[in-house]
Amino acid sequence: MMKNKIINKLNTLEDITLVSMFAAMVGIIFFQVIMRYVFNNSLSWSEEFGKFLFVWLSWLGISIGHRRKEHIKITMVVDKLPHALKMALEAVSELILIIICSVVIYYGILMITVQINIPYAGIKISTAWGYLSLVLGCFIFILRAIVHFVEAIKLIRQKDIVL
Repeated sequence: MMKNKIINKLNTLEDITLVSMFAAMVGIIFFQVIMRYVFNNSLSWSEEFGKFLFVWLSWLGISIGHRRKEHIKITMVVDKLPHALKMALEAVSELILIIICSVVIYYGILMITVQINIPYAGIKISTAWGYLSLVLGCFIFILRAIVHFVEAIKLIRQKDIVL
């Protein structure tokens, strides 16, 4: 019960954050278009900040896609397998995703340490903030993958099926 409350709060926080970032990105780009084409005066920071927000949206968005199980996957062969084997493959798939995201986090942290003193030209913040998005996005993704892994194992055990 407590676990579900925490997960629901994380889901809500994630949704609100992404919607806010998306609204900010659209608003900034819209404002830039108005400034450029109506007032013939371009903002120096808006395009770069829009790209920055897009990168954050992309990396944080992978977690929502995984939560909703909306990522593209080919299931033609898996759909024909018995339920227990499907769940076993699901569990293995989650473990592989955890490993891949762990590698991305490792190299993301390395990139943060390399880029810490290099600023973006237009928005004057460290480029490390951009790389932080992939670390945070993959970390949240790993949390989701662990939940999916545990669910798959529970479904296998629930059926009392031996593979």
